[in-house]
Amino acid sequence: MSEPTAPPEVDLRPDPAADLAPFEALGRRSEGDPAPGTLEIVAEDPDSDARSCRLWTGHGPVETPCFMPVGTYGAVKGLLPEELRTVGSQVVLANAYHLTHRPGPERVRSLGGIHGFMHWPGPVLTDSGGYQVFSLRSLQKIDDSGVDYRTHFDGSKARMTPRSVLEAEAAIGPDICMILDHCPPGDADRSAMRAAMERTTRWAREAARLRRDILRPEQLCFGIVQGGTDLELRREHVDALAELDFDGYALGGLSVGEPIPKMHATFAAIAPRMPKHKPRYVMGIGTPADLLAAIRSGVDMFDCVIPSRHARNGQILTFQGRFNIRNGRFRTDDRPPDPDCACPVCSRFSRAYLRHLHVHNDPLYVRLATIHNLYFFHQWVAAQRQAIRAGNYAAVAAALDAVLAERRHPGDGAKG
Repeated sequence: MSEPTAPPEVDLRPDPAADLAPFEALGRRSEGDPAPGTLEIVAEDPDSDARSCRLWTGHGPVETPCFMPVGTYGAVKGLLPEELRTVGSQVVLANAYHLTHRPGPERVRSLGGIHGFMHWPGPVLTDSGGYQVFSLRSLQKIDDSGVDYRTHFDGSKARMTPRSVLEAEAAIGPDICMILDHCPPGDADRSAMRAAMERTTRWAREAARLRRDILRPEQLCFGIVQGGTDLELRREHVDALAELDFDGYALGGLSVGEPIPKMHATFAAIAPRMPKHKPRYVMGIGTPADLLAAIRSGVDMFDCVIPSRHARNGQILTFQGRFNIRNGRFRTDDRPPDPDCACPVCSRFSRAYLRHLHVHNDPLYVRLATIHNLYFFHQWVAAQRQAIRAGNYAAVAAALDAVLAERRHPGDGAKG
């Protein structure tokens, strides 16, 4: 009897920027590059719905799966644009609602658009800000044409419609523009979910009709699928929006309080049903487990504030789990945040130093912790992207499942 074949070696710690163009080459398009909106399916996993694609934008290609850091006002807090690329960022997500009120879309346009304004030459995606507006429950009033609201920062009155969102995004100038949708709360009942879905469909039809007249030809426009974790509603909404003139499709209304297993089941059931030759995006996720579940389901893009927000709150993310850098046991700990991490922070700085900075509210702490956390997120996704293209995704996904199973509870991830 022959000996059992050893499992193939897998690389869970690749350089997340290794397969990307350098910062200096970002934003350059060459003659013969595919038109913005072109999606090339580079590889598909035979044992799951996972896939790796190349999405062409007006500022170059995006290699998927791709995690997008959140830079609400046109900046990922504390980081320079070139640092974003060093840790593996490809697309930065900004928020049209926030930029509309501060500093204003016309001011952004006059200062070179969002790319010139923030000096990030790569692709930018803007969320409409509908989620933020609908979160202002006592300060907004919804009708079938749009939503009236008072801003959360000064109480001034404003109105958001499918047209106004596109007009703001045309001025701001992102590569990918999200339309206005109605995101109901996670605890909404089925009738409220259906009402929000149907309103989103009406707004989507209006946006699809207007987009060619308002947006520039190279700006892509994505529709948003609602329906909560009700798979029947989700399937109905995917089918309705697939008929409209959009360059990509997103799953919205997730990670808003629903049980995590139901959220992952929604990925698995709905993402493969979304149009195959257009990018698939899940908005506002996630944890490493969320990203693994989404990629397995055939999702191409995702965003979340976790890496930067956790960094600001003292949470350091590692393959062993997350830990709070304020813990007293790190006062004299001269080890890197993650001894096996090759990020610019772990190669130079100790846990004791990061704790010292955090305790004294030094801005350098936020910068260093955000660099590390983003590197971890991009590495988690890059390992899967490279595995899909190499044909060994099943092994890498199994290894990442094992990492998740072995991760310690929050607060214990720095032991050992």
